[in-house]
Amino acid sequence: MPPKKRHKLEVKRKAIKIIGDTSRVITRLHTPDKRYRIPKLIQRIMSLPDTAAERLIAQIMADFSGRHEDIGHIFERHLNAVKKYLPSDTVLSDVQRSLIGAYFTKEYSIESAALFNPSIVAHPDQSHLNKGSLRFIMSLRATGEGHISSIVFRSGVLDRHNKFLFDPISDFVETPDLQLDSVYKRNPFQLKLNEMGAGDEISVHILNQLPEDFTYNELLEKIGNLREKPQFPEANQNRTFQVMSWLANSNYEVSFHPDHRISERVIFPVSKNESRGIEDARFVHFFDSQQESTYYATYTAYNGHTILPQLMETKDFINFNIVTLNGKAIQNKGMALFPRKIGGRYAMLSRQDGENNHIMFSDNLHFWQTSQIIQEPEYPWEFIQIGNCGSPVETNEGWIVLTHGVGPMRQYCIGAMLLDLENPSKIIARLDEPLLAPHEKEREGYVPNVVYSCGAIIHNNELIIPYAMSDINSGIATVAVDALLKCMRPVKS
Repeated sequence: MPPKKRHKLEVKRKAIKIIGDTSRVITRLHTPDKRYRIPKLIQRIMSLPDTAAERLIAQIMADFSGRHEDIGHIFERHLNAVKKYLPSDTVLSDVQRSLIGAYFTKEYSIESAALFNPSIVAHPDQSHLNKGSLRFIMSLRATGEGHISSIVFRSGVLDRHNKFLFDPISDFVETPDLQLDSVYKRNPFQLKLNEMGAGDEISVHILNQLPEDFTYNELLEKIGNLREKPQFPEANQNRTFQVMSWLANSNYEVSFHPDHRISERVIFPVSKNESRGIEDARFVHFFDSQQESTYYATYTAYNGHTILPQLMETKDFINFNIVTLNGKAIQNKGMALFPRKIGGRYAMLSRQDGENNHIMFSDNLHFWQTSQIIQEPEYPWEFIQIGNCGSPVETNEGWIVLTHGVGPMRQYCIGAMLLDLENPSKIIARLDEPLLAPHEKEREGYVPNVVYSCGAIIHNNELIIPYAMSDINSGIATVAVDALLKCMRPVKS
């Protein structure tokens, strides 16, 4: 008997294109690669005659103060970063302070290369909306010079017809105030060091001198004491110190100004483990058993050599807490958290082996020890590898999971499957064909022939899919949920 003919699925692509803006710039500390050049530069600045220095800083302020909300504060912060190179007992004038700060500052265009891999969630503020409308937040991966990736945001409203009304984008962009986690827990810290190959007698010696809850400064003090009076081979000590500091710096908090627009906020790499980029944040609106909500995002930290899966947490998109994910099952890329516990446990999709879709469960959000394969490549358009395209979306019929598949010519397509609500290890239906494949106008870019998403949302019975086009720009597609489910082929258990 020939297979039953399935419904023709209509996927609508919106005309909207989300394109990077080269004028959106942040400031970064700018120091020479050779540290010996820093005091020489400072000396040249200090030797300027007063009138020349005053004219120069006036010109700098005229050229750049309109591009940043508080450039004087930025100059002061970057002056403080190089203060140790000043001659002892130096007293600087206000003009000299600003000039030194300016010379050690550079602009960075965060979206100049690409704006892609979006995810979308409901905004925490749903007040003062017309009936049938939803306020949203969209995160995107912004890439600039050197292909360094950061997280940026857009906001807006979806009306009752699912028309997108984006909020105006601010001319300014701000990086947040950084605070390293005030307290670390000794046992989880040691477990993570073990995973990183630094669970040796040196780290045990240091941690045994710390309380169960210790601060960043307490850790640095114990490292400093051992550095001054070595008790182990110094080369071994230095390797362990490096890993311990690296781990501590991977856990931090950032805070933005609450009265600034969300489009002004950019989460730029701050720790060494993410020095080459923050990649593919998958945001999810998570609800606990008391229906208290928190936004989580899994993302990949990249330092140019290795990747480290990280977890971001926020209630308001103003204050963010960033921590490392731990456990034997924390490998590779593409972690995607379910929006609620299942059977009293956290659940997360992942791709452990770079090829198959896995699922894992844990009693602790930060520790994941085991995983199992739930989906392997089946069709030609996904023969090379498959993975998820964001957190599962709940419906009465099951969890809709957008997937990505890689086929011939490294073409990335977006597919879909349906997982059982209470046993998401079980696939109950899936699409045989891609939901989205790159068409002629989407296949040109930094990485050709790619469509990719980091998270969708359901609104007014449609699945709203923001997606990247060839790793350069982003667009939006919609599909009726009922039609999508009807087009899925049931999977026999």
